[in-house]
Amino acid sequence: MRAESIINRKALRDYHILDRYEAGIELKGSEVKSIRAGKANISDAFARIENGEAFLYNADIQPYEKASHEVPAAKRIRKLLLHRQEIDKLYGETQVKGRALVVLKLYWKNGRLKAELGVGHGKLAHDKRADLKKRAIDRETAREVARFNRKQG
Repeated sequence: MRAESIINRKALRDYHILDRYEAGIELKGSEVKSIRAGKANISDAFARIENGEAFLYNADIQPYEKASHEVPAAKRIRKLLLHRQEIDKLYGETQVKGRALVVLKLYWKNGRLKAELGVGHGKLAHDKRADLKKRAIDRETAREVARFNRKQG
């Protein structure tokens, strides 16, 4: 099974995404094969800017079964590859109270793994309920439109 992209659905549920950035990830060789096999989980992943560098935390990349020598830890801290201006901008945005850098998606671009980072502001419980209500209304509306079109058709 080959995973084209790994999506963090939990992030879109828990955060209002204000801005998105693309970053490369520094990986070990066997981690690349493991991600290609779909053995990665980013539901709890987040990024931090420390000492002028960006790091990825809690990204769970399971060890590749057929790795011959070096097998890195599944939840090790990985360096994110960004331009200096992007790192400085992200640092400024994360200093605002209530904002976090969450990993939205891992995907392949020109043979390289990229991470889509989102500057997120945490949703409150009533925001989540409003989203669920809106989704239910949209689903019901689509159902009614389909039923109407079947009758007319």
